[in-house]
Amino acid sequence: MTLGLAVLGSTGSVGTSALEVVRHHPDRLHVVTLAAKGRRLAELLEQVREFRPVQVAVADPATARELAAAVPEGVEVVAGDEAAGIAATHPDVDRVVAAMVGAAGLPATYAAIGAGKDVALANKESLVVAGRLLTELAAAKGVALLPVDSEHVAIHQALRGGRPEEVRRLVLTASGGPFREREASTWGEILPEEALRHPTWSMGAKITIDSATLMNKGLELIEASHLFGVPGERLDVVVHPQSIVHSLVEFRDGSWLAQLSVNDMVFPIQYALAYPERWENRFPRLGLADVGHLDFEPLDGDRFPAVALARQALEAGDSGPAVLNAANEEAVHAFLDHRISFPAVVDTVRAVLDSHEAVAVGTLEEALEWDRWGRERARERLRAIG
Repeated sequence: MTLGLAVLGSTGSVGTSALEVVRHHPDRLHVVTLAAKGRRLAELLEQVREFRPVQVAVADPATARELAAAVPEGVEVVAGDEAAGIAATHPDVDRVVAAMVGAAGLPATYAAIGAGKDVALANKESLVVAGRLLTELAAAKGVALLPVDSEHVAIHQALRGGRPEEVRRLVLTASGGPFREREASTWGEILPEEALRHPTWSMGAKITIDSATLMNKGLELIEASHLFGVPGERLDVVVHPQSIVHSLVEFRDGSWLAQLSVNDMVFPIQYALAYPERWENRFPRLGLADVGHLDFEPLDGDRFPAVALARQALEAGDSGPAVLNAANEEAVHAFLDHRISFPAVVDTVRAVLDSHEAVAVGTLEEALEWDRWGRERARERLRAIG
């Protein structure tokens, strides 16, 4: 019996890696539904022809009509804001790969969990915006919420080596991005094209900018708190430029467990799809002698204040992370559009977060309302500085 998959964000970097895992395990995995924004229509159509899903979802109705005219017979095309949620809750889906970028992926993730689907979660923003709501719903539905980010997959694996009460802290690794050694006084001159050149990972534009500011690591810290039920004071970040050690767990007896692999997303994705099993594969192997050495450095909080802002949001409470994430998404888009400088990305997030007084969030609609509030405050500031 094969595992039926919904791949949300199928044309993005994580989505295409997930489909590569499917190619390697046709006897274990099959694609039931695909969902994408539809901007890469030719690529999406090629995926449909190769994997033959029963349903494809895109947001734009015009794109859907074009797609429907080209897909093989028997493939249903659905469109609209709720299309991804329809794909995620298809009755033949067993596990959902949630890889849509940003808070836009939250409703489909919530719908999948509500429908009792196990979720392989690459969309960290969902847990940042509504972490408590998602984890409580997953517990109520008996759903497995499995990480896909390499850092959280590493922690998930390392935690299998001990009991929860034996854990002292979880440590996320960060590459430091492309500007780890660049003179901070020149950061105002950084162009989007420079920030998109990540030294160790190939990712989409938004997450690559987040990795340059290290906001990505701040979001991952919030995500880890929800995934593993660990408070912020027991979460740390260390800079590891090689991106070979994907994260670590320190136990109360002073022992450490770390997970290492080639820095390719096929490894954490396969782990999330195979769990609780481990499947053999033909992906590239890590040669320790070839690596030679592994370097670790403390995080420079003055150079990368985004992690401290994420801690501030996590400590503030439910609506704080939602506002942090919303402001960051707006600021990153403004930087990519050449409307603001690189330092203004984090400055914008700080200003919006400082203007917000966090409150408890009881429903998905409330979480999304705080997301909208954060976006509007960020746009107001961006208009003022633009």
